Amino acid sequence: MMTMYKQMNLDEQAEVRRIVARALKEDVGGGDITTRALIPGYRQVRARILTRQNCVVCGGRVAEMVFRSLDEEVSVEILRPDGVRAGPGDALLLIEGLAEPVLAAERTALNFMQRMTGIATLTSEFVARVEKHGVMIMDTRKTTPGLRIIEKYAVQCGGGVNHRMGLYDAILIKDNHKKLIAEDGMSLTDAVRAARRAAPDKIVEVEVESMEELRAALDGRPDWILLDNMDPETMRECVRLCAGKVKTEASGGITLDIVEEVAATGVDAISLGCLSHSAPAADLSLEVEG
Repeated sequence: MMTMYKQMNLDEQAEVRRIVARALKEDVGGGDITTRALIPGYRQVRARILTRQNCVVCGGRVAEMVFRSLDEEVSVEILRPDGVRAGPGDALLLIEGLAEPVLAAERTALNFMQRMTGIATLTSEFVARVEKHGVMIMDTRKTTPGLRIIEKYAVQCGGGVNHRMGLYDAILIKDNHKKLIAEDGMSLTDAVRAARRAAPDKIVEVEVESMEELRAALDGRPDWILLDNMDPETMRECVRLCAGKVKTEASGGITLDIVEEVAATGVDAISLGCLSHSAPAADLSLEVEG
């Protein structure tokens, strides 16, 4: 598969540790004063994180990082690894340790897992709809500021493929670029060639909204064409013109109801902002057993 940047391994990402540290500072601050007021410091607990719904699990390792950031002695056993399916009542994590760090970490750990599991689950639904067409489901940069790395990881866990991580790792000529270069008298063909010269080691993609733009873009020899907000009939014709020349990506207003119809046009990929900006949080809870 041709992706926009290297796939992630959260264990290798120092940024994930920084995200966890910021989240704990935001929620815990100087300490959990409720637990300190009521629970003896020596009290040990055993707890599980459970799901109340069908889902694709994601975020267990991030949750483990949260608990162990407050107390390295807390034991976390991941019962359902990232990317597997779980159903109502299934236990995802088993946590054992002192009550204070476990309860202090509870909400932050759940927030990460609920968000990541929700994204993975929604992604998996789109992937299932287009499976027979062999089309990649891709994410976008429409992510929560500061959380992109974990949200894109969640897309992977749901069976999706990552688009570019940021503005720095692939070229994508979009509508505002086209407007400005047109005002400066530059053709779309020349713009693609200029982009290639400026970043010869990067993927070059062009967003097009008409057959005229497509033909001009193809003359510049990009790597990908993004078919933006097109009806299936027009999209199918564009795919025919691109065959054997460039990869094609469909985007713009695509929902679960129509994603299979779009996939049937023959595009190589479908990119969806909703995977990260509109995925509902999974219904998870932490239950103390004693």
